[in-house]
Amino acid sequence: MNERVIKLSDVDDVCEFVSAAGKCDFDIDISYQRMVIDAKSILGVMGLGVEKELTVKYGGENLSFENVLSKYTVA
Repeated sequence: MNERVIKLSDVDDVCEFVSAAGKCDFDIDISYQRMVIDAKSILGVMGLGVEKELTVKYGGENLSFENVLSKYTVA
């Protein structure tokens, strides 16, 4: 299981992230504190809010998804 911490700054970031996640054939979860949602759900990700450090957990590999994650990874 891979894990990264990301921060999405605005609605465009959320749309790009969810679009990339939707193209993956494996499960991707995104969490904030105790809330865990499906990262392929734009309403779910928007519900978590922007400008927060979110934890992404996924169990597969997809180069374009990894590239999008890299853009939003918190150092």
